Amino acid sequence: MKNWAGNLEYSSAEVQRPASVEELQELVAKATQIKALGSRHSFNTVADTPGTHILLDALPQEVVLNKEKSTVKVSGGISYGALGRALEEQGFAIHNLASLPHISVAGAIQTGTHGSGVNNPSLAAAVVGIDLVRASGELVTLTADDDEFLASVVGVGALGIVTGLELAVRPSYEVRQRVLTNLSWESALENFQNIASSAYSVSFFTNYTGDTIPQVWLKALDTEAALPELFGATPATVAMHPLPDMSAENCTEQLDVAGKWLDRLPHFRHEFTPSNGEELQSEFLLPLEHAPAALRAVRGLADKLAPLLFVSEIRTIAADEFWLSPFYKQQSVALHFTWKPMQADVEAVLPELEEALRHLGSRPHWGKLFTPSQYDFAALYPRFEDFRALAQANDPTGKFRNGLLDSVLGVTVAS
Repeated sequence: MKNWAGNLEYSSAEVQRPASVEELQELVAKATQIKALGSRHSFNTVADTPGTHILLDALPQEVVLNKEKSTVKVSGGISYGALGRALEEQGFAIHNLASLPHISVAGAIQTGTHGSGVNNPSLAAAVVGIDLVRASGELVTLTADDDEFLASVVGVGALGIVTGLELAVRPSYEVRQRVLTNLSWESALENFQNIASSAYSVSFFTNYTGDTIPQVWLKALDTEAALPELFGATPATVAMHPLPDMSAENCTEQLDVAGKWLDRLPHFRHEFTPSNGEELQSEFLLPLEHAPAALRAVRGLADKLAPLLFVSEIRTIAADEFWLSPFYKQQSVALHFTWKPMQADVEAVLPELEEALRHLGSRPHWGKLFTPSQYDFAALYPRFEDFRALAQANDPTGKFRNGLLDSVLGVTVAS
């Protein structure tokens, strides 16, 4: 079994599809090593195991809206696209979406996946309750009142298998999307926060070469006034794909045509497959105030990076309180790299890229390619030692761990 991109062959000895939470609890209790797989949209081994892989798609799928509380209870394995459709049918929405609506809710939240917007926190910020099966097989429900809640939401799979989530919702809203082209790098670096704040969600697409950023995608609330111009960037007159040579057919609608949140916040339509998956991804999250310095550092490596890149996306994310969230107490800029399927070459250049960003406080995305040895995680995450102790206490034999998590957490597995 492979991941979505096809760059990783999972090492599990068996795959199980429990039909109930009770069956899942029994499997976890008996296992020596076990991990859940969602949409398999991770590019590293964060979800791998030499033991049993659990697929959650056979569990009862639920989307239960509580209008009085403004929350929705969902199964962990449901995709954001399916959740969005179910919410919209009842006139509700969530605050943001990632680029792809095809990813699973639980997997995205566990790894700190996000959308964009200086005032929009990551997808995990919507969580008000989480159900997970601990290493013992016990099913627990945690809310903000529980001591372990802030550790468990972005838990990188180390604290249990997520079976359900309760998310905060809001009334449905409309978004207009348009693309501007050829923003000068000089303007972008001098006015980065102003540009990143110019709409509800903003994404920059570049390969870091040349004098301009080819595309800036603005996703504005329908209540926001349309900008007459953006520091000299030119509005596109036709729909665009982030990759200039590809058709925009599978992209969400642009050209300032208003539509529902779920049909504008992602870059790609839920009803289409956005690509064949033959790509690799890395992402690094830094304090927003360091965005110009980080972009200058990456531009200094453009000659090495550009031949390996399909495209790089630059976004912003508001701070949150989750212990292992890349946005823990930090309004952030995200530098996302979509690489060509040249893994050896990408892994060879990653340490140089990571070193260029290290002094700026760069944190890697947990589900994408990075070099663990490049990071002092305890220095990057103030609650890291607390998380490590919690992982050790909840999973003393390392059922949920693997080589990647052991290298990050540096825990001792009981014999």
